[in-house]
Parts: sequence; C-alpha cells; structure tokens
Amino acid sequence: MKRIALLTLTCLLSLSNFAQNKLGYIDSQELLLLLPERKTAEAEVQTFAKSLESQLQAMTNEYQQSVQDFQSNEASYDDLVKQDKISEITGLEQRIQSFQQNAQQALQAKEQELLEPILAKAREAIEEVAKEGGYTYIFDRSLGTILFAKESENILEKVKKKLKL
Repeated sequence: MKRIALLTLTCLLSLSNFAQNKLGYIDSQELLLLLPERKTAEAEVQTFAKSLESQLQAMTNEYQQSVQDFQSNEASYDDLVKQDKISEITGLEQRIQSFQQNAQQALQAKEQELLEPILAKAREAIEEVAKEGGYTYIFDRSLGTILFAKESENILEKVKKKLKL
C-alpha cells in the first residue's frame, strides 16, 4: 500500500513539474519568409551572384577564344610557341577554377553577412516572446532544434558531477 501511495505521489509531482513547463514552437523558415528585410537581402545576393557570373563568363570566353586560336594555328607554331600557348591556356584554366572557388566562398560570405542581422532580429523577437509568455522551451519546427531554453534548465553541472569531471 505504501508503494502505491509513493508511486502515486511521485507521478503527481512529475506531472505537476511537467505542467509548469510551457512549450512552444515556431517555423523559423516561415518567419524568415515574412520579413521584408529578407527580400532585400535576397535581391542583393542575386545581384552579387550575377556580377560574379558575368566575370566568370568573361573568363570562360577568353579561355575558349585562346583554345580556338591555338587549335586553328597549332600547325604554324614551333615547339617553343606551342609550349607557351599551352602554358597560357593552362594558366587560364587554373584562374577559372580558382575564381569559381573564391566566388562560391564570397557568395556564401555575402549571404551570411546580409542574413545575420535578419536572423539576430528574429532570434531576439523569439526570445522576447518566450520570456513574456513564460515559455520554458521554444522549438523550431522547420529545423528540429531548440531556439529558446530557460537558463535554469541547464543541467551541465549535474552531468559533469555524474561523470566526475
């Protein structure tokens, strides 16, 4: 009988503690789509991408022209001129590959630079709503992550003690 009473009391306390936790969720992707700053940032990223693309196209045209010139005049070149032209074409290929890698990195950096203030604004609003609403946790439905957790819920110290760290 004591066991049943103890078990019932434990269950009630657990349910009461769980009931005190207020959970919420948001779809951060949907939120970002609603922010007008995102459209501006997206347009700026597209413009930057197009400028990189036009530079790459110019380099590709130069490469194709060099290859075509080499193929048309190869018979008239002596060995020294052939080697020079081949080195020139190889150099263009390497420049194009290097540009593609750098352009990809630059595009990602530009996107990050433009999106970070927008994401910070969204995070701040989520945290304010969570605190005002008394939420313990806010989950992001689109990413499957926790966007907000009350600081008092951090159990790192207890886990470190358990692991004797």
